[in-house]
Amino acid sequence: MKLKELLKNIDYISCESYADIETAEITNNSLAVKPGDIFVCIDGYKTDGHKYAEMAEKAGASCIIASKRLKNISVPVIYTQNTRLALAQASKAVYKNPSARLKIIGVTGTNGKTTVCYLIKSILEAAGKVVGLIGTTETIVGNTKIPAMRTTPEAHELGKLFSDMIDMGAEYCVMEVSSHSLELYRVYGIDFAAGAFTNLTHDHLDFHGTMENYFAAKAKLFDMCGVSIVNADDPWGEKLLEKEHRRLVTYSVNKSSDNKAENIILNPASVEFDLCGAHYTLNIPGNFSVYNALAAICVCKALGINENDIVLGLSQTHGAKGRCEVLKIPADFKVIIDYAHTPDGLLNILDTVKRFAPGRIICVFGAAGERDAVKRPEMGEIVGKYADIAYITADNPINEDLTKICSQVESGIKDTNCQYSVIYDRETAIITALKEAKKDDTVLLAGKGHETYQLIGNDKVPFSETEIVKKFFENRGNNLE
Repeated sequence: MKLKELLKNIDYISCESYADIETAEITNNSLAVKPGDIFVCIDGYKTDGHKYAEMAEKAGASCIIASKRLKNISVPVIYTQNTRLALAQASKAVYKNPSARLKIIGVTGTNGKTTVCYLIKSILEAAGKVVGLIGTTETIVGNTKIPAMRTTPEAHELGKLFSDMIDMGAEYCVMEVSSHSLELYRVYGIDFAAGAFTNLTHDHLDFHGTMENYFAAKAKLFDMCGVSIVNADDPWGEKLLEKEHRRLVTYSVNKSSDNKAENIILNPASVEFDLCGAHYTLNIPGNFSVYNALAAICVCKALGINENDIVLGLSQTHGAKGRCEVLKIPADFKVIIDYAHTPDGLLNILDTVKRFAPGRIICVFGAAGERDAVKRPEMGEIVGKYADIAYITADNPINEDLTKICSQVESGIKDTNCQYSVIYDRETAIITALKEAKKDDTVLLAGKGHETYQLIGNDKVPFSETEIVKKFFENRGNNLE
């Protein structure tokens, strides 16, 4: 793309050293710059991209987008007030507006985003569609699976992924849309065919400050959607209904809505319900699974997918890895891995386990460091009310004092009747829980889910709960497939 064409798509103040040059791709990572690329200087939370402008030029950058005055730069510099916005605008131009050629479905909310995306993907594939997926656990492009670095990638990364999906014949892309991505312009300029709102509960207040700000960030998605799918039972969903929408579809379990589930049956390993004359089965337990299924059904119905394909697509999937995942173990007790790391997430999974667990509930959990600390006592209290035995341990402490984190969690559990211990090493906590488990017990490993690492200090340490459980049984003389 010619620089003069790029400038037509960006809100910019000036362009120094203007030249009619050819640009290639775009990045905000100076280490990823290739000859001809556009380098965008982002003033981030840990470092300022303007410091790396000279490095980007030496790597072959054809031009640089900046918001601060640069010195000793000979390539054209485009100055703008907001480089995050400019990154999104330029990415849309560089990748030729991929959302006009791909039906993109966005799912947002505190809990349920990942599972809803996988349910939608399964339904669309049952209908014979080629589907890409972008989410917390992984990105799927064709037959390629890429480990996810964050829930929603940066704008230029999204542009490249969309473009690759189109090249591989995809008609749809279903993606998780985080509040951070909406606030930081990562999804700016994307035309979503549909957007779904699952719920809003206490999370990410270290970034947003208040629940009102958190909601306002989430609500931005629905200004970008052809059809808005909203959970009418959620209090923040009700507030979202007050906004203007091009097209609005609601779903619920309790209140009146366009799509209210009826005759709900909660089984130990599945849910069943009726909706608008059709019977649906999803092989994931819990009342929250009814809500996730409803969101996926409403999205697909709004996009014209046949009811029979929706019924089939739901029945064929078990959702995402690390979401209410029951491990196959050679024992007479259960081990469940779940990503629950918020008060509401813990409440949902523990309530589900409580309904069907014939024995004790043994919960291993912690709270992430450098995140909203207010929710920690609440998480402890919820576990204390539902679990018989709990082990408070590390999640991703990062650079925060682990003893402080665990103490804050403990403040919420200590006045409950739950027997608990604090074990700072998570692997030790898991092994202790497995040794404690007896016939008919359920061991719930909460918080890590799909993650195969721990963030300790500045290090990303390999850590797989599945492998720890497997190793435990191998050492005990049982082979775990």
